[in-house]
Amino acid sequence: MAHQIGLTVNGEPITAEVAAHQTLLEFLRVELNLTGAKEGCGDGECGACTVIVNGEPVRSCLMLAIEADGAVVETIEGLADGGRLHPIQTAFVEAGAIQCGFCTPGLVLAVKALLDRHPHPTEEHIREALGGHLCRCTGYETIFRAVRAAASAARR
Repeated sequence: MAHQIGLTVNGEPITAEVAAHQTLLEFLRVELNLTGAKEGCGDGECGACTVIVNGEPVRSCLMLAIEADGAVVETIEGLADGGRLHPIQTAFVEAGAIQCGFCTPGLVLAVKALLDRHPHPTEEHIREALGGHLCRCTGYETIFRAVRAAASAARR
C-alpha cells in the first residue's frame, strides 16, 4: 500500500508516494537519485547511510520514508554550494580523511550535525558524534583532524 508524504530534501519540497516498508535510504537513492548515502550494513551499525533529518543525524537504513513525512532532510548532495565544497568537505580533503569514499558522506553529515550543535566541540563531542561510523581506510586520526580543522575554520 502506498502512502503520500511531503518533505523537504536539500531545500526542495518533495511530494511522493512511498510503500509502507520503504526506508528513507531507498527513497533517497531510488526515487530521488541521491546516491551519496550508502547501504553498508543495513542494520544502522556502520553509519554509511547517515543523513540529517530535522537537524539530527539519522541512519536512513533504519528510518521508514513515511516517518520522514513533514521533515527537513539534508543529504551530502545538498551540502556543497554549487561547485564549491562545504568547509567540512574541504577539511576532509585537506586532512586526507577521504580514501575509498564509501563512508565519507555519512561522516561529513555527522560532523555537520555536530558542528551545528557544538561549533566548538570537545574531543569527547567529536568521538561521540563519530561513534558507530566505520571506516576501513583512514585509521580515523585523519577524520578527527578534519573535524578539528572544520571547527577551527568555522571560528574564523
